[in-house]
Amino acid sequence: MSPASRPRLAVIHTGGTIASRPDPGGAGLTPQQRPQLADLRTHSGELAAVDDLQPFNLPSPHITPAHMEVLRRLTEEQAAAGACGVVLTHGTDTLEETAFYLHLTLQTPVGVVLTGSMRHAAQASADGPGNLEDAAQVALHPGTRGRGPLVVFGGEIYDARTVTKVHTTAVDAFGGYPGPIGRIDHGPHGAALHYFARPERRPVYRPAHVNARVEILYAYAGWRGEGYAEAAARADGLVIAALGTGNLSAELLPLIGATRQPVIIATRTHAGPVLPVYGYPGGGATLLRAGAIPASFLNAHKARILLIVLLGMGLGRNEIAGVFGGGAF
Repeated sequence: MSPASRPRLAVIHTGGTIASRPDPGGAGLTPQQRPQLADLRTHSGELAAVDDLQPFNLPSPHITPAHMEVLRRLTEEQAAAGACGVVLTHGTDTLEETAFYLHLTLQTPVGVVLTGSMRHAAQASADGPGNLEDAAQVALHPGTRGRGPLVVFGGEIYDARTVTKVHTTAVDAFGGYPGPIGRIDHGPHGAALHYFARPERRPVYRPAHVNARVEILYAYAGWRGEGYAEAAARADGLVIAALGTGNLSAELLPLIGATRQPVIIATRTHAGPVLPVYGYPGGGATLLRAGAIPASFLNAHKARILLIVLLGMGLGRNEIAGVFGGGAF
């Protein structure tokens, strides 16, 4: 097969552990390389052509929504230029947030997969090469088209809406309720990919900017809103990682009711919907009547990404509540 006729895979490198080695000066891990993908045979046995790109080289704690928007544009450009699949390598700390931003904003049917590693390239048990190969196989597989961005780690395939980092150091660091939507395994005859779920409809949002400032506050036993007024004074929107199904103490009701910006109520637990079920003294007062917006099943940091996108589109409180309430993401 001629090079021009081979399926093309674009690999976009952003940094992270998968592209790092220990600093000889003893300063910890530093970005020092770009992970390379060896010759890759697709599900049909064809040899894929791999194009490497690197818009930046950053540990994932440095990634901002502006970087995510760069990746959105670059991914769409590569798809429009003929890429049959796109893989993004990314640090694991904020990988799920970038994946969710792309889930909300990316408009292309080609397979798009994010991956990374928990162990750097100098370790004997480095997981980056295997994750990168798996991600490439998934991105090029015909069953991946139309599914939106996915995350591949340790052979598991996750939906960008629900995936989350569940362990600080383990190789199988990613999970998320209700679990993976597929798996890729390697046998004597190549890679075998199986999906367990059908693709769902995914609306695409196009924010004019991603400059909205959205802050997250974390609830705990005895919290009475310390720090709330200061955050509200400087932010365009707030997300509260609340207790249980989205519960807060009664002291928060007047604060939320007096806030002009949208206030999203998520949960600090790892899974489940937000259903603020408790009433408060004073004639049936509830968080919802105070103007709070439940985050549905999104965790706090993904609710923040969605709110940044919606504010960047110029939506008001009622329209934002409609998106969160309708699960249109």
